[in-house]
Amino acid sequence: MPKKHFPTGLDNRMRDCDGEIHKKRSDTLVGTLRKTYGEDFAGGYRADAKLGTVLKQEGVDTLDQLLKK
Repeated sequence: MPKKHFPTGLDNRMRDCDGEIHKKRSDTLVGTLRKTYGEDFAGGYRADAKLGTVLKQEGVDTLDQLLKK
């Protein structure tokens, strides 16, 4: 069965098969996110720290909440 192509969503994120926007993965490295959000993203955390760890330490649930903090 061929995959359906859905338009990209917010921040050019792809959509799941049901059309829902992919969430950022919690195992994404801070260093990778700094390429998108700038070198000052998650200051105080090493580049090899995982997003899930940073979210937990900062007491937020999503990348969006972290960016607004």
